[in-house]
Amino acid sequence: MSHVLEMAAGVPSSGPLADALQMRGKLMELTQASYEAALLPEDAGKLPTHLRAVLACRMARICQQEGLTQHYSTLLAGYGDEADPHDLAVPGNTPPADDQRLAAIVGYVDLVTQRPRDASEETIDALRDAGMEEADIVRLAGLVAFINYQLRVAAVLSVMGEQQ
Repeated sequence: MSHVLEMAAGVPSSGPLADALQMRGKLMELTQASYEAALLPEDAGKLPTHLRAVLACRMARICQQEGLTQHYSTLLAGYGDEADPHDLAVPGNTPPADDQRLAAIVGYVDLVTQRPRDASEETIDALRDAGMEEADIVRLAGLVAFINYQLRVAAVLSVMGEQQ
């Protein structure tokens, strides 16, 4: 089990679920590669890796997925003082009132994680209005989409693992 998703979901090292995932090895490899691209990209733009970890941890906590919360908390701790907005990893905590960009990012993350159907063009406009460049909006959307995918798959794998 070298994949973050399998470890976070507590997939047993042997048994029917482990066998099923091994048969879908390519999918698991692609999921791991997507994790690395989303959290540790070569070009982070203006979404530094420590902020990505903060946002991922926040999403895991919103969804109450313990394995991924632990993983992202550990990842975040590795950034130490560099992870300046680390208190934003806790749902409900908000950025300083004068940081419109970070407020728009956190608002987007919370909305898409909790109520994706409510996301609209206005949601993206709020990011633009806060000074985000298009490339960083795409980076943020990719991060949020991946983490939410990861959270849902981890939830399913956790339940399947418990039933073994």
